[in-house]
Parts: sequence; structure tokens; C-alpha cells
Amino acid sequence: MSAGETWMAVRDGLLYCIPANCYIDPHEPVGRAIITHGHADHARSGHGEVFATSETIAIMRTRYYTNDNTQETALNYGERFDLGNGVTLWFASAGHILGSAQAVLEFQGERVVAAGDFKRHPDPTCAPFEVVPCDVFITEATFALPVFQHPPLEREVDKLMRSMATLPDRTHIVGVYALGKCQRVMKTLRLAGYKPPFYIHGALKRLTELYESYGQDFGEWELVSDIPRSKKDYFTGKVVLCPPAQINDRWSRRFANPLPTVASGWMQIRARARQKRAEMALVVSDHADWGDLLRTCEETKAKNIWITHGRVEALEYALKQRGINAKSLDLIGMEEEVGE
Repeated sequence: MSAGETWMAVRDGLLYCIPANCYIDPHEPVGRAIITHGHADHARSGHGEVFATSETIAIMRTRYYTNDNTQETALNYGERFDLGNGVTLWFASAGHILGSAQAVLEFQGERVVAAGDFKRHPDPTCAPFEVVPCDVFITEATFALPVFQHPPLEREVDKLMRSMATLPDRTHIVGVYALGKCQRVMKTLRLAGYKPPFYIHGALKRLTELYESYGQDFGEWELVSDIPRSKKDYFTGKVVLCPPAQINDRWSRRFANPLPTVASGWMQIRARARQKRAEMALVVSDHADWGDLLRTCEETKAKNIWITHGRVEALEYALKQRGINAKSLDLIGMEEEVGE
């Protein structure tokens, strides 16, 4: 057997560490769970014991549960914890969202890194990705096709600001995922010099407040619902942020002359933009693109790459062409569009 295969396995479609009796990002309740980050396809309620960063635990409590029966162990990046039977766990930053982590497991001289979801592009709202040398690197493949080469976020934000300057009579409604994408877009707009208040959908409120509790400053923002519906022209020339599903929903009818915009890595595909009915597409992803997936796999120096979800076949083929032993894992419960 190659490195990791004697003590890491797929059990009932879930990634499982055998000697520690612990699952990584299980989609169903288990006794012991290592959670890499707070998106719904990686974190859920009902586990007996949870290991995660303090930020991820806070996100889970905000989004999924208030069950005090769950035993929680919060670890800082780099803090080592004995899972028992010779297995050590520590977390390295993943650069995906607030608190996102790569789970680093060490056993009998071998190191396995389960990256969860990650990105290499700069993000002012979370810690940057850390390359961890390892024997086995477990990676996502959400955007694992050569067509996906994500531009700098600053370029896409500049596109949005130029549109606002050119079309001051429009309400720019930006569809953003509630956890990570929303806060990253808000922060980058502020850093680019945007000063007016943001107006946000109620579904974005709690997580934006959570980010603020960890020191993020987004400037002034208000809930759309706090503005009387009779003031339909109030939002003209302003930025409104909402979940992507609300852009063409009844909710958006309250805005005069709206310009529907979607911020997503999938916006690089025109058909996806049309499907979302986006008049303006912003290519903004919180996942690694094709080039970053390949270079990350190489930089870890791992002789074995395991691929969890996404464009698995393309990444597996490309890695094998580079002389790296790669294989896909038959996991269930991962959704490639969560967080985008």
C-alpha cells in the first residue's frame, strides 16, 4: 500500500481516519468529526465531538446548531492535538473563508493533509493558504479545468465600480454567497475606495456581524428591509448585496432599474451567467483555479494526491502526466457550487 492507505480510508462514502476513529467533513452526524470550514457541505450539526478552528465553530453555531451536547475542541493554526492511538491533528490555514483550515494528520511517520476547500488568491478577510509538505495531499477539484483562470478580485471590483460610475441611474444588485463571498466583496470594495453604505439582504446579516466580531471592518451597511418599500428610488446608484437566488426573485422587484450582477467563479462560463440571468458577471471565486490546483499539488511535494470532488478526472489526468500518483475518492455529500 502507498502512504496513508493503511490508516486513512473511505468508509460509507466518508473520509475516515482509522486509528483515531474520526471523520473529516462528514455530511451526516458521527461520533468524532474534524471540520475544515463552515460551508454547508463540510459542516453540519449533530456530531458528538467536533475539532475545528474557533472561527469555524462560531460559524457552525451561527448557522447550524445551538446544541450544547456537542463537545467542541477549538484549535489555533499550528496547535497540535493528540487524537489518540498515535494520531496527531493540527490545522494550517486554507485561505478559503474565515477560519478555514487544512486538517494535518500525522501517524507513524506519515503526514496526510486534507485541504478541504482552498484558494491561493489574496483575501483580506481570512488568513492566506499555507503550503504544508506531506506524503498525501487530499484536494478538491471544483474548478479543475484549464478554462478556469480566476482574475484578481481587484480587477472585478474595478469593473463593478466603473459600471456604477457609467450607469448612476441603476441599482447594482450583486449576488454573493452569504459566507465568505459577501464579506470578501464588501472588504475589497472598501479597499478600492468605495465609501457609501452597503445595503444587504437579511440573509447576509448574521455572518457579516460574525466577521465583524473577528475584527473585520466593512464600514457602514444597512438592511434593505429597514428602508420603506415606498422609497423605490432610494437604492438608485447604490450597491445591494443578496444571495444569488434573490436576484430574479420577487424580492428584487422593490428596486427601480436594477442591474443584476453575480459574483462567482462560474461566471467565467457565459452559459452559467445566462442561466443566472446576470446582466453583469463578476468572476469571483473562493476556490483554487486550474493553475493553482496544479501548483499546489506540486508544492506540497506529496507523492500521492487524493481528489475529493469537482472535475476529478481532469485533475487526476493532469497530475499523472506530471508523474504524480493521483486518484479520486468516492465521497458523498460534497457540493461543488457551495461557496463557489
